[in-house]
Amino acid sequence: MTRIDFYVLPSENPEEIQVFACRLAEKAFRNGLRVLIAVDGEQQAKQLDETLWTFREDSFLPHAPQNLDQQAAIEINSGEDPGQHHGLLINLCAEIPTWFSQFDRLAEIVCQHPDSLARSRTRYSHFRDRGYPLQSHKIPN
Repeated sequence: MTRIDFYVLPSENPEEIQVFACRLAEKAFRNGLRVLIAVDGEQQAKQLDETLWTFREDSFLPHAPQNLDQQAAIEINSGEDPGQHHGLLINLCAEIPTWFSQFDRLAEIVCQHPDSLARSRTRYSHFRDRGYPLQSHKIPN
């Protein structure tokens, strides 16, 4: 069963979610996990690609748009079927991807913006009511 982790950021700025997603992807990559980051559409995919290149000067994260013919350590999914991917899913989508349960872990990142908090409460209840194991992590400043 998929383990669901909620990462609660201290910032109210929704842009911090992408930066934290990059930090989380880096940590997972360093631990040998394959990572799929789900986004809403091509524009968000391009923004994430840029953030993965620039979020830290001293870090390189091998990443690419999801392509079922080639596998990168970190893949950006903008609505495609995830194929055989099953490691870590970082969800940056407005909705929960229907195929999330094929992953070992799902990361939901929450900032203190009212919209983000409301969406995370709904998702937390959704997962809890279906019996998924839940973890919550408050990220310090």
